[in-house]
Amino acid sequence: MTLTTPTSFKNPLEEATPIGRVTDPCIMVIFGATGDLTARKLLPALYNLARDGQLPAHFACVGFARREKTHDDFRKEMLDAINNFSRVKPVDQELWQSFNEQLFYHQSEFDHDEGYEALRRFLEDLDAKLGTKGNRIFYLSTQPSFFPLIIEKLKQHNLIYEDQTHDKWSRVIIEKPFGHDLDSAIKLQQEITNHLDENQIYRIDHYLGKETVQNLLVFRFSNPLFEAVWNHHHIDHIQITVAEEIGIGTRGRFWEEAGMLRDIVQNHVMQLLSLVAMEPPTSLKANAIHNEKVKVMESLRPFPLNQFDEYAVRGQYGPGFINAEPVKGYRQEENVSPQSNVETYAAIKLYIDNWRWTGVPFYLRAGKRLPKRCTEIAITFKDAPGFLFSSANKKIERNVLVIRIQPDEGISFKMNCKIPGLDNFIQPVKMDFRYSAYFGSTPPEAYERLICDCITGDSTLFARVDEVLASWRFLTPLIEYWTTKIASFPNYMSGSWGPTQAQKLLASDDRKWRIL
Repeated sequence: MTLTTPTSFKNPLEEATPIGRVTDPCIMVIFGATGDLTARKLLPALYNLARDGQLPAHFACVGFARREKTHDDFRKEMLDAINNFSRVKPVDQELWQSFNEQLFYHQSEFDHDEGYEALRRFLEDLDAKLGTKGNRIFYLSTQPSFFPLIIEKLKQHNLIYEDQTHDKWSRVIIEKPFGHDLDSAIKLQQEITNHLDENQIYRIDHYLGKETVQNLLVFRFSNPLFEAVWNHHHIDHIQITVAEEIGIGTRGRFWEEAGMLRDIVQNHVMQLLSLVAMEPPTSLKANAIHNEKVKVMESLRPFPLNQFDEYAVRGQYGPGFINAEPVKGYRQEENVSPQSNVETYAAIKLYIDNWRWTGVPFYLRAGKRLPKRCTEIAITFKDAPGFLFSSANKKIERNVLVIRIQPDEGISFKMNCKIPGLDNFIQPVKMDFRYSAYFGSTPPEAYERLICDCITGDSTLFARVDEVLASWRFLTPLIEYWTTKIASFPNYMSGSWGPTQAQKLLASDDRKWRIL
């Protein structure tokens, strides 16, 4: 409950943000603070939260990494990062003067006990100076292999608390990937829960912080017009697309171990699937929403044995052209094997075996070096009954509802209308809603929302462990199949929409991928 205080006095122990949520004082420690994620996403997100009045007044951020540098070195690098990557530019100099004083740097190897002991003393000093009251968020922006080690060291040096109280708490944000298959995810969960309670673990998936993804629940469950037809009686099929025009860049070593199925499909795409297909939750509390998402994951029909190729297609980009500029193929990228068998494209057909979705195919695709960057959910409705406006020469197009996640976040709906004139010519038209055009500003970045939620202890937009394990349980057989089978790569040109086999995946059902 937010306390009402006189305007001349602020209670430093309980501060309400402009959106009415109570934020406790705290310190965020970012492990791997010299990496790209910190510079491109995390510090710009913290700056924008401060700019919008969403951070607690009593707050500090400490970068933890192995490179030697001073507080001032770190602050200068983060200023450059915010100038380059912030949602709002240019940097407000007056705000920066105060925000700058909340940034600190701590140098240590991840396995050095003395580094954690020094960190504990440093954070206690900051508590005394800044009034942060011992509350901690530890953001693990490192290679996944370091997760168990860092968490063990944090617990060993009393940086993670066993008793979580309103006055003193500790939380850990873990970046993806959470394991690389079902067995590794189970093992990782066992290792970290030796030191953490589940309610302290925040598995972040930045797609869940995007405004349009959050709006999915509002759109579905506050608009009875759409929820009434959100089932197999009216929907023909659903497509979820995550397309990127960029290649793997400097992430060759990581990509050789991950691939598209692990890096994008297992988390981002499956989370979008669960939100689209879930039943109405009993409330908007985190566990109620997670429970319905898990039910979707557990209802996924397993891939039929010996029929993987009929339900899944993989690809790897070769040389080609993006925006009329020549680009190299995946096997020519830095730190990639010339004989690599790793996929940069994946397409899957799946079914959800429950009453709502019986018989409705879901088509998922994700790829690198495709013609454009676009993430969307497209719901295609069934044909209108009857023959009133059908002809031998032309079939009436189906209604399509498209939820755009990025870029140009918004929602569009394609319907049929008569062209003005004496003849009964019909043409599809599109109603288009864009957040930036209607509300006059772009939505907050995903990391802004997710960091703010973690500070307030709201885990709704983070992945619960049973969601993660159910997703791995479904995809691990396909991963194992692809691992043992040599592919004929590359099998699609950069700048194309993927391998021809992906088109056949839908053509066999008399359907086709949407043209984006």
